[in-house]
Amino acid sequence: MIRLYPQVEHQDPGAAKSYYKAAHYWPLSRFLRHPSRAVRRRRAVTIAPLILYRQSIVSILVTGSAGFIGFHVAKRLLAAGETVVGVDNYDPYYDVALKHARVNQLLEYNDFTQVELDISDRDGMRELFETHRFDRVVHLAAQAGVRHSIDHPHDYVDANVTGTLNVLEGCRHTKAAHLVYASTSSVYGASTDMPFDPSGDADHPLAIYAATKRATELMAHSYAHLHRLPTTGLRFFTVYGPWGRPDMALFLFTKKMLAGESIPVFNHGHHRRDFTYVDDIVEGIVRILYQPATPDAAWNSDVPQPDSSPAPWRVYNIGNGNPVPLMDYIEELEKCLDVTADKEMLPMQPGDVEATHASVDGLFNAVDYRPQTSVAEGVEKFVDWYLDYYKPS
Repeated sequence: MIRLYPQVEHQDPGAAKSYYKAAHYWPLSRFLRHPSRAVRRRRAVTIAPLILYRQSIVSILVTGSAGFIGFHVAKRLLAAGETVVGVDNYDPYYDVALKHARVNQLLEYNDFTQVELDISDRDGMRELFETHRFDRVVHLAAQAGVRHSIDHPHDYVDANVTGTLNVLEGCRHTKAAHLVYASTSSVYGASTDMPFDPSGDADHPLAIYAATKRATELMAHSYAHLHRLPTTGLRFFTVYGPWGRPDMALFLFTKKMLAGESIPVFNHGHHRRDFTYVDDIVEGIVRILYQPATPDAAWNSDVPQPDSSPAPWRVYNIGNGNPVPLMDYIEELEKCLDVTADKEMLPMQPGDVEATHASVDGLFNAVDYRPQTSVAEGVEKFVDWYLDYYKPS
């Protein structure tokens, strides 16, 4: 048996931190696995200060840190002085270079560490939680996209269901103070009772993506009930802004319009969306992160409320609360680009819904959540970023 901890008594924590920040992530069990006992001992001495440093720092885990929202959340927490560990597998679902560009910004902070790891990797996730002290967890890693889920359902179960289970297990065994995780407005599915409210129906999803996200809400409830793990789910409504995903409408429209190509407008332009600027989303996430879910003393099992529980579990909408017609959204983009879009009108796609509208009363009452960014302002900020980042000719 290799004893690591006695090796660290006279190590310089500063040197340990410097080494740890410079090193690429390598699961410790794999690092120590070598046929030569002498090599194993040398490696044990090398990484001993890293283990001590990891376990001595209370940090926040952000899964999906190379992703759109995860990047913005991690950056906000770091700017506030938190120590953050980011996890991402750099899935090639979209441009990996964009993901690395996001993470490179985060690596400018001394208190940030990036771990390349797939959250569906059970052993890797267990080791991650064993070698760090995560007081709070923001779980944003997921396989996103309604349309992609139709042809690739297994990807969604692996990332969203299995991955979330691994996060729940890690939080359970390390007694995390609070888990905040991403859900989606897509869980409302076939419902047309708007504004969508977390106390209403969310049991008729129209795509496997939505079904997996609804499953994560129910899994979180079982862990809150069985293990008293405080969990809060946030149902995101059409998030957009700088550093966004290339598969989302604003990004696609901008790229095509600048290239002189037509843009696909589904449902013949009759969609309405509760477009929510990313900074408003981040504000809500950070506020709720520091307010762990608590049991609802007024919960009545004879008339159960779907958005609260006698367990420390909550679900909230996080959106703008003001749906905007898709054609108005496109018009704002046309103004910012000074380009008139060539619109290809198409029927509604399978698994899609005609409109979304978030009731954000719950999050307002909980943490005084008040979205501040209009669509006009948000689209302009996105365009400014896009032109600066891509520098199209």
